[in-house]
Amino acid sequence: YVYMLLSISGGVGAAVGYPLDTVKVRIQTEASYRGIWHCVIHTYRTERVSGFFRGMSMAVLMTSFISSLSFGIYKNILYSICRFRYGSADSKPSKLDISSAAFATGGLRVVLLAPVEIAKVRLQIQKEPHHLTTQSHLPASKPKYQGAVHCLRTIVKEEGLGGLYKGSLALLWRDCFSSAVFFLTYSAMCDCLTPDGKNRPDSWAVLLSGGCAGVLAWGTATPMDILKSRMQADGEGYRKYSGLMHCAKDSIREEGLRVLFKGIGLNSLRAFPTSMVMFFTYEAVLRIDEWSVK
Repeated sequence: YVYMLLSISGGVGAAVGYPLDTVKVRIQTEASYRGIWHCVIHTYRTERVSGFFRGMSMAVLMTSFISSLSFGIYKNILYSICRFRYGSADSKPSKLDISSAAFATGGLRVVLLAPVEIAKVRLQIQKEPHHLTTQSHLPASKPKYQGAVHCLRTIVKEEGLGGLYKGSLALLWRDCFSSAVFFLTYSAMCDCLTPDGKNRPDSWAVLLSGGCAGVLAWGTATPMDILKSRMQADGEGYRKYSGLMHCAKDSIREEGLRVLFKGIGLNSLRAFPTSMVMFFTYEAVLRIDEWSVK
């Protein structure tokens, strides 16, 4: 039930933050938008509310599952490290142990997350003008991707299985380092905010530490998140990139270094409440589990 509750909290957070994620992806992949509000207004005017929720169903379901799985993978790796280094899984891990376990967790996530991410990005950047569906005298035009599953099938058909993992190197760098920052920041802040003599932090400390951990993690992840999104959007009317370095060099040459921080505010805005709820749920379930054992 630990993972079920984490899945639910992760899914709710992903669903609430999905419109912001759509705006973020569009800003990151298209230079035509002058800023957040320009993207929001343009999307609403041309596609109405539905434009902010393209590809949400599968993305939310899979993201919630992968998020809960990540906590399980992280704890198991951390227990294994402690057992190997100190002889007991219950030993207090060092900051290096936490960083190593989190880094490995980020790497393992990529295998499951890459296909979900590319389907999400392709659907989010797919434009379906509202007037085409509301004015009957205009000829109907079906979008290329008619849902997440159809999107994945089309990518495999046109680009092969490797197409599902386009941008995976950027995703790997993003998730490995951001996961390390995520769990390390949470652990360090909880240690600082936990009074002497107590084994676990108070609820307010968990909420604050979790929120700050999410913001710092996404601050670290944003540059690679941008490159990942651009490479995954590749082939949909966007410039072709031969690899991660080509994408980075082209993006910086055309838009300057600031391009690597597009959408960082939106990432932080989404990350604080989502991470706060996830860590609070995680700690609450662990405490319930401890009480049931006693």
